[in-house]
Amino acid sequence: MQADLALLNGNIYTMDPQRPKVAAVAIAGGRFVATGSDAEMRGLLAPGGRAVNLRGATVVPGFIDAHIHFLSYGMSLQEIDLSGTPTLSSALARVGGRAADTPRGQWLMGRGWDQSVWEGGAFPSAAQLDAVAAAHPVYLARKCGHAAWVNSRALEQVGITADTGDPDGGEIVRDGEGRPTGILLEKAMELAFPCMAEPAAEEAVAAVRHAQEVVHRMGIVGVHTKEAAASLRAFQQMRSEGDLRLRTVAQIPVAELDSAIRLGLRTGLGDEFLRIGGVKVFSDGALGPRTAWMLAPYDGEPDNAGIAVTGAEEMADIVARATDAGLAVVTHAIGDRANRMVLDALEESRRAGRGLHLRHRIEHAQVLHPDDIDRFAQLDIIASVQPIHATQDMLIADRYWGERSRYAYAFRSLWDSGAKLAFGSDAPVETPDVIEGIHAAVTRMRADGSPGDEGWYPEERLTVEEAVWAYTVGAAYAGGTESSQGSIAAGKFADMAVLSQDIFRIHPMAILETDVEATVFGGAFVWGAYFV
Repeated sequence: MQADLALLNGNIYTMDPQRPKVAAVAIAGGRFVATGSDAEMRGLLAPGGRAVNLRGATVVPGFIDAHIHFLSYGMSLQEIDLSGTPTLSSALARVGGRAADTPRGQWLMGRGWDQSVWEGGAFPSAAQLDAVAAAHPVYLARKCGHAAWVNSRALEQVGITADTGDPDGGEIVRDGEGRPTGILLEKAMELAFPCMAEPAAEEAVAAVRHAQEVVHRMGIVGVHTKEAAASLRAFQQMRSEGDLRLRTVAQIPVAELDSAIRLGLRTGLGDEFLRIGGVKVFSDGALGPRTAWMLAPYDGEPDNAGIAVTGAEEMADIVARATDAGLAVVTHAIGDRANRMVLDALEESRRAGRGLHLRHRIEHAQVLHPDDIDRFAQLDIIASVQPIHATQDMLIADRYWGERSRYAYAFRSLWDSGAKLAFGSDAPVETPDVIEGIHAAVTRMRADGSPGDEGWYPEERLTVEEAVWAYTVGAAYAGGTESSQGSIAAGKFADMAVLSQDIFRIHPMAILETDVEATVFGGAFVWGAYFV
């Protein structure tokens, strides 16, 4: 087959074990025709075909973010960004600034605050928000997405008072007299949702389109998104209009499981642009608000072992119903008790012979009991993890999990056990920047070199090759698309990221200095005019 495009003079890492490194690739109809030498690929060019000189640049398969909230990420680019605010006062200043430019009575939305880095580490209050935005209802999601900080006007509008009971799987944080403080944990956050309008169709599409442009600059060509109807509608509209340039796997919220079963939806339904993944379930909370469900209480909090958002009996029922319907189960589990509970439910399902072909996933697998690490490979459960969490959360992990942090973000232990890893970002919780994720997985250090020495629990570091594999082949496997994406090989979609440095050969700390110079999706340059 003749090619219409050849990329020559490259330093191409294919992630294909049959031919791991080549100088050139040939492309036709949006797929790779062959890989090999410059002469071989030039010889495949059809008359009038185009040759592009990569000038020795390093090329890897296009990255896939296996865990992202894509519409939320797109919306977050417009909301109040509290990420990186080092103090409470700096966070309040950002809220106050937005309030000054927003009509009175309109909701102010934002996310990204992290009280653990503020002096004292205490949760903020509604009263503090009232001081800067009393004329607006305010809803600010914590960086983890498992806690919300609201002001008094928001509490009033959603009807939360001292008499409001805690919902199952959630908590309204209260002061000594039982009055809401302005912090909502887990399912208590949902009490505010009815008052906050779902984005209009046009707004959702605009947010997804903007986010697509941003992630293309990061070399991302595929996403596994975990959101509700507004997100799926936006992706479908972009798909129908020919504007979708991401290979998207859409997970179904567990609240829609019955509807999905009635409709006959199955994992894998769709095409090269948009397909159905599994059913997304939350088993527990998160580390930051100390709602992750633990086998033993948090260090310094003898009465707190977290929150079970979904209990064992309900989890087993969800797994059984989903697998019988041909739907994989994609379960959020942070704490060691939550992870064990999910593994138990999946083991019961496997032993019963249910859905043995389905690729179930545990999202985050953030802290594991040592006895449970080997169970991922034994049960063929994918560990869908986010390396950036390791370096961002290491200080609070040490504070609240203590010695248990040895098996937090245990990427090497999971890899060596034979488990399949799929890397993602959890954006907008963290940045979707894959280069930062690779650096975190390889060094277990932040950009400033902390915590020093060889990194945080350096025995859990991965090699660059392993980290890139988890962002490409591993993520494709998790989405059931490894036959068509994830590596640079004949017959697969021509998706690539062109890098400014050879990240496989430079000092690991220098990985952060790498830029994505171009992104190729289906043989077309969607970012980086330099090579066009």
